[in-house]
Amino acid sequence: GFVLKPMNCPFHIQIYKSELRSYRELPMRLAEFGTVYRYEQSGELGGLTRVRGFTVDDSHLFVMPDQLDQEFLNVVDLILSVFKTLQMKKFKARLSFRDPASDKYIGSDQAWEKAQGAIRRAVDTLGMESVEVPGEAAFYGPKLDFIFQDLLDREWQLGTVQVDYNLPERFDLEYVAEDGTRQRPVMIHRAPFGSIERLTGILIEQYGGDFPFWLAPVQARLLPVGDAQLPFAQEVATKMRSHGIRAEVDTSGERLGKAIRNAEKAKIPVMSVIGAKEVEANSLNIRTRAAGELGMMPIDLVVEKMEQANRNRENF
Repeated sequence: GFVLKPMNCPFHIQIYKSELRSYRELPMRLAEFGTVYRYEQSGELGGLTRVRGFTVDDSHLFVMPDQLDQEFLNVVDLILSVFKTLQMKKFKARLSFRDPASDKYIGSDQAWEKAQGAIRRAVDTLGMESVEVPGEAAFYGPKLDFIFQDLLDREWQLGTVQVDYNLPERFDLEYVAEDGTRQRPVMIHRAPFGSIERLTGILIEQYGGDFPFWLAPVQARLLPVGDAQLPFAQEVATKMRSHGIRAEVDTSGERLGKAIRNAEKAKIPVMSVIGAKEVEANSLNIRTRAAGELGMMPIDLVVEKMEQANRNRENF
């Protein structure tokens, strides 16, 4: 049977608990792109940014206490490198801490102070600008949240890292320490994107649909002048796809001018008009949104440069 889950944490905990763990196995890092469901009220739903079912790039790290600071720093470094790659710059770091006056949180004051201290140390070490907000913590632990602004200056939480002393206690998690004693691990909850759907919505807005080559859903569109060039265009597209390039052939039958306008309107990063000259030369006449007309290039060179752009996550 199947169940709908609001979070992935308990399932990763069950994997950890499936056998007795040794200190030699830690840190143990478990990750999945898991679909979760939250019963958001209908008035709160909106586009891709707030939905009832979404995909979390979830990971849980089970660490020894003396590994916590370095593992937390590693996670934050990973998240910042992802944001840099996506050219996402309009964000701030929020320390989402417990409100001591609220009774919605589990665990001891001591556990919360240790967890919040680990987050403060990481932020200080990295020299990050941040704001501390009481009352925004998860019920089981404090978080370092990354808050983004969209084009309307609305704020959305994306990446998050959480330090958790409480669920290991609740689920009685243990590992065998070097001295043979049973000890309690600490959990780090990590989601660089938070919600793939929300990230997609924010990226569409950020780029205005004009994605860099490596990120575009369709990277190249080939425009045969007529039916005679169609087999060649399809052969080239097949070659591109075999090298991981998202290429398609315009088979609409539209006049060439309309086909070019359609590709421009769809903001396809690379287009190539294929006529008799291109077929004869086994080459492509390349036109890009980023750099304009590049002229005639051998097909193998085009594919090589596209592969390089994908590897380096850059424009073509």
